[in-house]
Amino acid sequence: MTKIAILGANGRLGRVVGKAFIDAGFDVRAVTRTGKVPAELKGATAVAGDALDRQSLIRATEGVDIIFNGLNPIYTDWGKCLPMAENVMAACHANGALHLFPGTVYNYGSPMPAVITEDTPFHPTTEKGRIRCAMEDLFRGEAEAGRVRTIILRAGDFFGGTGSGSWFDLVVAAKISKGTYTAPGPADLVHEWAYLPDFAVGFVALAKNLDKLGSYEALNFPGHAITDLQIKAAAEEAVGRPLKMTSMPWWVLRAGSPFVAMWREIVSMSYLRFEPHQLASTRLEGIIGEIPHTPLDQAVAKALNDLGIATVSGVAKAA
Repeated sequence: MTKIAILGANGRLGRVVGKAFIDAGFDVRAVTRTGKVPAELKGATAVAGDALDRQSLIRATEGVDIIFNGLNPIYTDWGKCLPMAENVMAACHANGALHLFPGTVYNYGSPMPAVITEDTPFHPTTEKGRIRCAMEDLFRGEAEAGRVRTIILRAGDFFGGTGSGSWFDLVVAAKISKGTYTAPGPADLVHEWAYLPDFAVGFVALAKNLDKLGSYEALNFPGHAITDLQIKAAAEEAVGRPLKMTSMPWWVLRAGSPFVAMWREIVSMSYLRFEPHQLASTRLEGIIGEIPHTPLDQAVAKALNDLGIATVSGVAKAA
């Protein structure tokens, strides 16, 4: 049985990806700082490991075949990203493990290409974009040197799954229970979203098709390229009532950004909400077959349930 370590198993992404690998029959090791894992990962082996402590991480991943890198510091703490990435490379190399990594669209900068393919060149215009590019340069270098094999699957904004920290739960759905949908940008602008359970199944499919992949691959995951008007309509269908449309008060964040670190970081990435973009792939389907894609109405309804918001077709989980 293939053994996979999930780094960041307490995080939203780690939980969903870990569960997908458990459901697919993999031997899953959930690595967290505390050694404790959420209920969603029942069936995984819990292991304590600190991604900023190289030897700790090497010990925590000993004997695994694959390491899924779900480490994601909060927006104000991205100085940890490269040191963590270097430690993950060391752990992969020490244990002979393949590296799975979730890519972002930050690498492309502003102005955003309307359609992003695997061949679209990087053009980072923010510190976070430059950090992401540096991480991928590190991964590519390790692969080309024959030390660590890396497979990247790139996605847009996340929705779905338990936990908090995404634009969907912090902004879009924050006031739906009170009858209001909040658009982070122009309501008719196309934005790339990834329904996390689909994205997770995409990683499982890649792990099952490694014979079709090289030592370094960066693939796109085409999720839901949609507007806020489309999400709002799906949310209205899910909750069974009309929702008032309101806009995120960007002027407040911009005015306060010199004084509030988190607001400053959010404002630095605001172009993503005002420039249309979507991901396309010329290769993924040929590698894994049909790309996982839950219809929007179902995905939004399930995502709202995950946040504890009651829907017409489902009972909300406890918030």
